[in-house]
This record gives sequence, structure tokens and C-alpha cells, in this order.
Amino acid sequence: MTRKTAKDFDPEVLKLFDRYVHGDISRRGFLASAAKFAVAGLTAEVLLDALNPRYAEAQQIKPDDTRITAEYVEYPSPQGYGKIRGYRVKPARLEGKLPTVLVVHENRGLNPHIEDIARRVTLDNFIAFAPDALYPLGGYPGDEDKARELFQQLDQDKTQNDFLAAAAVLKSLPEGNGKVGVVGFCYGGGIANFLATRIADLGAVVPFYGRQPAAEDVANIKAPLQLHYAGEDERVNAGWPTYERALKDAGVAYKAYIYPGVQHGFNNDTTPRYDEASAKLAWERTIGFFNTHLRS
Repeated sequence: MTRKTAKDFDPEVLKLFDRYVHGDISRRGFLASAAKFAVAGLTAEVLLDALNPRYAEAQQIKPDDTRITAEYVEYPSPQGYGKIRGYRVKPARLEGKLPTVLVVHENRGLNPHIEDIARRVTLDNFIAFAPDALYPLGGYPGDEDKARELFQQLDQDKTQNDFLAAAAVLKSLPEGNGKVGVVGFCYGGGIANFLATRIADLGAVVPFYGRQPAAEDVANIKAPLQLHYAGEDERVNAGWPTYERALKDAGVAYKAYIYPGVQHGFNNDTTPRYDEASAKLAWERTIGFFNTHLRS
């Protein structure tokens, strides 16, 4: 079966789906609004199913790949929920101390796609750690709707402190070189921006289509930033001009890329919003950025 892309859907359906995955409308609301776009025998339910993630089909690196070692580990987070759990991935053959990368998920917790992203990072010779913000509520439940519902129950102050604790863990990891990078997607992009305002010695920060921090906090950013935005992402892009002005006023080292004609989530290769060319370019830029700023 031919894989669908964003071009196979009416732009209004994609906007509805974006609202749905970010909790602005319910599943029922999406189906009711998308019904008018259901043509040629396609129902609104079929449209939604076609837009939902296909984790197994998109997996690039198997969990048991012999080039890596991967495990779930727990660390204390006294200022957060008390304990964090995440997916830690290392190269199978460690040679010297390696840079570390914190991988921050979207608003569904540590799903299979983000675990795959962590493995991809590791194959570029980094140690990766992907925490699960939903761990205090039982962890990623395996169902996207349930995951979004759980996410709304999180105390975001505690969750933010959990990610601060995760970055501190990587900073002191015995196998690490003391340099920490952060890459995050959507919600995780917002967390990446947040961490940049709170941790002065981060080595490099790469938010993908993430919510911008408050302008008054931007002066706290000391780490170099590489920001990736989707050209068709009106919701997130609305905050970019203000953020850019604040970055310039604060003298922060940054480089922003806006990929024309692509949707929010274009790097996520489990859904039709994925854009292969833009995702490949953005990922090459990301790894190059980490290599520049995190290697000794």
C-alpha cells in the first residue's frame, strides 16, 4: 500500500488533526468536523486512522540492534515527581567519554517513535536518554488518546523539574564527557527551550517546532540554539517573531530554519505529516550541530 503524505489530505483536515493531537478538540470533535471532508467512500474514522502513527512501519533501529545497548533506568528527581524513568541508549562499544543528548518527547510520553529517535542519536556516537514524563501516572499507556488524556493531568512544574533532573543526570554520567545537548519535538521542543533558560551550561539545544519561552526569560539562555520550524505551522510560528527579537536583544547564538510547505510534526516519520526531504535535512543539521558543540 502506498504511504500517504500530507498532500493526500485537505489542509483543513490537517489543521483539525493538529488541534486534536494537541488537545484543543476531542476525538468526537475531530470526527464531527472532518465528516464533511469524507468523500469517495472515506469516513471521518478512516481519515483519522490514516493520520494516526504507524510505529512499527517507521522503525529505523530495532531495540535489539547489536550496535547499541538500551535499557530503562530510574533516577531521583526530588524537586519533581520524586523519581524519573527513561530509556537510556549507549553505543555497544564505548571508546572514551561520549557527549550526551537528552531526547524529549511530544505530548504523548515515551512512545516507540521517541525510543527510535534515541537509538538513532546513539548510532551517531552519543549517549541518549529519553525520559517519560508520564511515568508518575503509570508511563506511556500504548494508546495515543489515553496518553494525551494522562498528559493533561500532569503538574507541569513537577514535570519541568523532572527534565531538569534528567539533564543533571547526563551532566554527571560517568561515561559522558560532561557536555549535554537537548533535542525535543513539539511539547519536547518547548521543554528544550525551557531548559535553555534554566541551565546555563547546556552544550547545545535543538527544539523542533516547540513552544517559545517567555521573552523575559530569553536573556538567561547561554547555550547555542538551532531551531526548526514547519512552514505551515501557524500555531507555533505565531510566537517566533517575538522569540527571535528577544534572542537578538540578548545576544544569544542561534540559527533558525523554517521549512516551507511542511506541516507541524514533519520530522515524525510515523504519520503522513512526515516530510522526508525536510526531515533528513533537519536531522543532518541537528547531528552536525551536536558534533560541533558537544565533542571535546
